[in-house]
Amino acid sequence: MARRRPWEVDDELWELLEPLLPQDTRVPERGGRPRIDDRKALQGILFVLHTGIQWEFLPQELGFGSGMTCWRRLRDWHEADVWTRLQQVLLDKLRGADQLDFSRAVVDASHVRAMRGGPKRGRVRSTAPDRARSTT
Repeated sequence: MARRRPWEVDDELWELLEPLLPQDTRVPERGGRPRIDDRKALQGILFVLHTGIQWEFLPQELGFGSGMTCWRRLRDWHEADVWTRLQQVLLDKLRGADQLDFSRAVVDASHVRAMRGGPKRGRVRSTAPDRARSTT
């Protein structure tokens, strides 16, 4: 069996993700280039994120569309909150299959607001330049 590349999306994941994607609202009669398939654009996004290449250098030969197309699709999906909803769907699926293990979970408190603030500091010294001492 051939090994799947990290940027290839399997059918099971795609079936979960596809309903979460916003619908294309463009009018086809207005012309322009045909829209790249969402699954291909997703694979282009994953290719860029996995390899670390710049968006503009995404090879056209891979069939993922241009790097700018993939970047715009990523931006639009982020604004449509697709990733948060996908995470919730995946967590629900794992929870339903009793496959979540919270024994190794970590809670990061760096984003908790300090209600009383920190200790008060002394007066801050000025960093403005002073006049030089007279040499006469």
